[in-house]
Amino acid sequence: MTKIQDTFESLVFNESVMQDKLPKDVFKKLKATILEGKTLDGNVANTVANAMKDWAIEKGVTHYTHWFQPMTGITAEKHDSFIMPDGNKGIILEFSGKELIKGEPDASSFPNGGLRATFEARGYTTWDPTSYAFIKDQTLCIPSIFCSYDGSSLDKKTPLLRSMQAINDQALRILKLFGHDDVTRVTTTVGCEQEYFLIDSKLYEQREDLKLCGRTLYGALPPKGQEMDDHYFGMLDKRVTAFMRDLDDELWKLGILAKTEHKEVAPRQVELAPIFTTSNTATDHNQLTMEFMKKVALKHGFRCLLHEKPFEGINGSGKHNNWSMSTNTGINLLEPGESPAENAQFLLILAALIKGVDEYQDLLRLCVATASNDHRLGANEAPPAILSIHLGDELNGILEAIDKGVPYNQKFNKVMEIGVDILPSFPKDTTDRNRTSPFAFTGNKFEFRMLGSSLSVGCPNFMLNTIVAEELMQFADILENASDFHTALNDLIKDTIRNHKRIIFSGNGYTDEWVKEAEKRGLLNLKTTIDALPYYTSEKNIHLFTKHKILSVNELYSRKEILYENYCKTIRIEAKTMLDMANKLLLPAILEAQNDLTQIIINKKAVSSSFDCHVEIEKLTSMDQLTEKMSEAMKKLEKETEKVLHLTTFEEKGKAYSTTILTCMNELRTIVDELETITPKKYWPMPDYTDILYTE
Repeated sequence: MTKIQDTFESLVFNESVMQDKLPKDVFKKLKATILEGKTLDGNVANTVANAMKDWAIEKGVTHYTHWFQPMTGITAEKHDSFIMPDGNKGIILEFSGKELIKGEPDASSFPNGGLRATFEARGYTTWDPTSYAFIKDQTLCIPSIFCSYDGSSLDKKTPLLRSMQAINDQALRILKLFGHDDVTRVTTTVGCEQEYFLIDSKLYEQREDLKLCGRTLYGALPPKGQEMDDHYFGMLDKRVTAFMRDLDDELWKLGILAKTEHKEVAPRQVELAPIFTTSNTATDHNQLTMEFMKKVALKHGFRCLLHEKPFEGINGSGKHNNWSMSTNTGINLLEPGESPAENAQFLLILAALIKGVDEYQDLLRLCVATASNDHRLGANEAPPAILSIHLGDELNGILEAIDKGVPYNQKFNKVMEIGVDILPSFPKDTTDRNRTSPFAFTGNKFEFRMLGSSLSVGCPNFMLNTIVAEELMQFADILENASDFHTALNDLIKDTIRNHKRIIFSGNGYTDEWVKEAEKRGLLNLKTTIDALPYYTSEKNIHLFTKHKILSVNELYSRKEILYENYCKTIRIEAKTMLDMANKLLLPAILEAQNDLTQIIINKKAVSSSFDCHVEIEKLTSMDQLTEKMSEAMKKLEKETEKVLHLTTFEEKGKAYSTTILTCMNELRTIVDELETITPKKYWPMPDYTDILYTE
């Protein structure tokens, strides 16, 4: 049996491989680029490229690609072989530093939000040396950023790298004030818990809505859903276990620290959680995780669904973004220490986060805004669309004491006693979990829980990094110019908590009372993507991103345009799919069932006019009435969908799709789902929820 230690990172051009393959001086310069952000010169790139090529060829690789993350939300790659003519009717295998550093994919067909015209095709991919190259599908993949001919960012990765530099610069200023002159680099770290559904491939193939939209557009709830709570952490069946082991093996080869796997709340729902790593590496790893989930699922006769709400009426899938900050000396800056009340550095950084989440609620909401995630936010499995922070009892007590200007004298009970002598006591966490909180402190990190399962984590993390960088910059400006550092520090923490404590909430975020309370506090409640997107280019947010050189004004407007366009396209595809299914599958099946039922009535009456057919007639009448309603709902949806096409802007279209079209779609679905419950199963032309959710 192969040991995990032997396979882990076996397909990654990691530090140990570089140390083995590169000259010492080149390795030293490359490592300085990775760890300290220093510029890499061309000579070093040539040496690295040659070593990468030789290593990859040893593993049977013949091609390379710049692997990048355009605004589609998935990854992209263009493959080139190492083959070059040798001038003597033969070939040699070459890979230069120039080829390593730069690629030129066609940029005109990727989402660009108006940054590029169709005839302006040139785009560039540029090697990101801070993320290790790896082998996938017998191809050397070089993690890269993607930009247009004029240098405008067209990807998810560039602003993330810029934001990591911004937060590093400002965090170092803060740490220097606390005497940490040994710290030369601060990185943000992320661990992405990934939820998803596994359903049988044969059933998937029979559902047009799943194939085209990723979610079921029709489907009545089964008699048993998730109400018994018997799926959560339940025993894994053999097929799912085999899938998970295979998935782990593939991810470990790529250095992805897949750690925890278990059944989630909904039937057929599963979760995978990795160990945290740096934000840009975590972003790459999560994209690869989603890709390999789908690939490995196929091998085991499954389809992996990453849509946020594939089944109406049961839990959807999210992605919990566990975020923290670490120094190159190994210190977690969100670790409270033995006595958080006396840890001024921790409290200052905590205050920056509280202030940032309060002031930029809009950004944190819109960075998770998609048509699919709108179905999930605020439901029983996800936090509400209102931003708030959960800190736990101890930190709440400390901040309240600071606000009131009194000492914090409470001693937190750190030992959990179970009450059974034979069971050992164990350390108690200083905070309970609040699954309704969008942004919760969980011991030494914050868990941002609003992300949808299919979302790239690049956008949420560059926004979070930028927000915190801004607050740390403001704090550093104040403290660096203070005549009395300790007095200024105490006043800054106290004033920040007092001015921004409205964002702190530890109760049940699902209740109507919280919605009313949040409104009283002046917190935003941006229920839909269309409500959130206008904030992308508010004056405040433009100032933030341009100030820290994360995104230009044009790049901000382009991203907003892309999100509007994606939203409109998503809803339109769903509406057209609903109509296609209704016209070609559902209505014919329902009419056939009615026809057969009518024939039964006719046959019974033919035998004897005295036969009582009231049961059949009653059912036929119900089906007929619902069918009439279905037909009217179909006409209405088709008519309203066509109207939207005549609107001129994506903003106008988005509003129409989020209100009128979704309302029409819901009306049609409600009628069809009721018809499903009274139509004999043999007539229903596709697998129902019971088939899909309870087929092992």
